[in-house]
Amino acid sequence: MKTLVIGTGGREHALALALSRDPQVTEVHAAPGNPGIAAVATLHDVDPMDGAAVAALATGIGADLVVVGPEAPLVAGVADAVRAVGIACFGPSREAAQLEGSKAFAKQVMAGAEVPTAMAHVCETAEQVVDALDAFGPPYVVKDDALAAGKGVVVTDDRQAAIDHAAACDRVVIEEFLDGPEVSLFAITDGETVLPLQPAQDFKRAYDGDAGPNTGGMGAYTPLPWAPDDLVAEVSRRVLVPTVQEMARRGTPFQGLLYAGLALTARGVRVIEFNARFGDPETQSILSLLKTPLSALLHGAATGSLAEVGLPQWQDASSVTVVVAAENYPESPVKGDVIHGIDAANALDGVDVIHAGTAEVDGRLVTAGGRVLSVTAIGADLAEARTRAYAGVDLIDIRGAHHRTDIALAAEQGTIEP
Repeated sequence: MKTLVIGTGGREHALALALSRDPQVTEVHAAPGNPGIAAVATLHDVDPMDGAAVAALATGIGADLVVVGPEAPLVAGVADAVRAVGIACFGPSREAAQLEGSKAFAKQVMAGAEVPTAMAHVCETAEQVVDALDAFGPPYVVKDDALAAGKGVVVTDDRQAAIDHAAACDRVVIEEFLDGPEVSLFAITDGETVLPLQPAQDFKRAYDGDAGPNTGGMGAYTPLPWAPDDLVAEVSRRVLVPTVQEMARRGTPFQGLLYAGLALTARGVRVIEFNARFGDPETQSILSLLKTPLSALLHGAATGSLAEVGLPQWQDASSVTVVVAAENYPESPVKGDVIHGIDAANALDGVDVIHAGTAEVDGRLVTAGGRVLSVTAIGADLAEARTRAYAGVDLIDIRGAHHRTDIALAAEQGTIEP
């Protein structure tokens, strides 16, 4: 099978790496990719937002499967353009991708599917914002209704900060605060069959102890030793399957990756948000433990034959991913700093260094984004995986870079309660 991965980030590197190790895959291509992806795939300089160009590339290389990684091309309809030329594509249609493209639309779907979620108000004026904030009280949860690269959410006790964030958005969704630990649960679906993957936990705040501003994600781990044994079954029954059924009922069937961000509250599981693609950095850890060939799952979802694939199988191990971020991330990350130590980190047992915000300039690897790299390590348990991941991080040298030191620490110590 020839595969084409669309995108430039860490998620796309993780997907390309998994496909390159898949015995069913003969060629991996990527557009436009990044320097890390170049080590496992043939790169093509094609705009990922240009559906016609992506479809033409897929046709030209004889791709059997196109995998659209980021949310923006999905919301722009790139998957539709690929399917229109008769090539299987993993990723929802433009209409179905509104499940991530609009927080308000997602709330409507959840209401129709009777999916448990936070109470919310959709606000378009300053007066509506103030009324909603006062109705819920602190901590205030304000979400940009549109795509914001994982950074459109503010959770704060500062009422003025909440008002200011809302003022910077065209439309916002203001929600009640959900307590309890958060879980990411991905499911692959062809619009009918729904196959959940292994749950993971990610870390959105920039600094240790969940301090600092919200980010696109500073690390992740899987599995979750503290999670209830029936969590996947319950979320499948109450959230994933009803949502896929509701999308089909609306005439916008969802094919691709349905990402449920969950809070395990005192009142039970609640959906924080839906995404319409693999999450970053959870994908790095999840795919590192996947035993089932990734191409079988993605192609099955793209062609409506997922029922024939069966439930995903997993290694009996743990995986930890730690993100190395550029100086001043997430506010105004510094670009152009030289990166050292990747080869040494990659040489460690069980470690993969995933590129996200990197570029080659004058023969040198330099920073080109906020989240520069992620170091993913597998081990027999979380303690071993953490040790290996941080050993890899310690070998990487980027001026001014920062990372969290507490990824998966509470889970390793057994101090998380569902």
